[in-house]
Amino acid sequence: MGLFLTLFLLILFNTVALFVYIDQGTHNYVYEPARLQEISVAGIARAKAKHGEDTPATFIIDEVIQGVLDAYPQYSRYTGNWLFNNAGGAMGSMTVLHCSFTEYLIIFGTQTGTEGHTGRHLADDYFTILYGEQWAAFAQPSEKGREVYKPGEQHWMRKLDAKQYRMPEECWALEYARGNIASMMFFGFLDVLFSTADLPTAFQTVRESAGNMFPNLLLGKF
Repeated sequence: MGLFLTLFLLILFNTVALFVYIDQGTHNYVYEPARLQEISVAGIARAKAKHGEDTPATFIIDEVIQGVLDAYPQYSRYTGNWLFNNAGGAMGSMTVLHCSFTEYLIIFGTQTGTEGHTGRHLADDYFTILYGEQWAAFAQPSEKGREVYKPGEQHWMRKLDAKQYRMPEECWALEYARGNIASMMFFGFLDVLFSTADLPTAFQTVRESAGNMFPNLLLGKF
């Protein structure tokens, strides 16, 4: 019993110390929200130039991923692996382009539409729409109505903010978060563990996240 208590306290202490460290300063952020929005807008334009105004989302996604890899070759990678993501009651698909203790970059979206809670995180989140629309709203009704984000527009969710959001139909986005990424994982696993019980997806999520985090750590990217 004493050994387990000691291990628990050690893990708790290290976790708190990690969170405190991450929340201090700007660290060595690699990605810039404005640059990611530029890459997204350029990718949308290239896809439409090649395939027409009604180009399927997959062509836009491919162009944006390539744009990210070209702009940030050292810290970005695309494995081609896509996995389900259930969080805050919403369901979609994602592929991980970067994950470290202070930043993550993914393509997230849905072919069928979804709705849920954004979560309330210790990180800023920048959601740049690539295809379709995202709707969002705070709890208090607004005379302006819901927020609507269209392709090329960036939805900035500030640290500790929370909203209801909806993708009414097919919608894809380049999502970038900076801050305490480790603290966001609890939110990301709740639906998988206590609702869907989709353990293969949970395993894939851990594999994709850790497969990015630890190589980046070896590069000095915290």
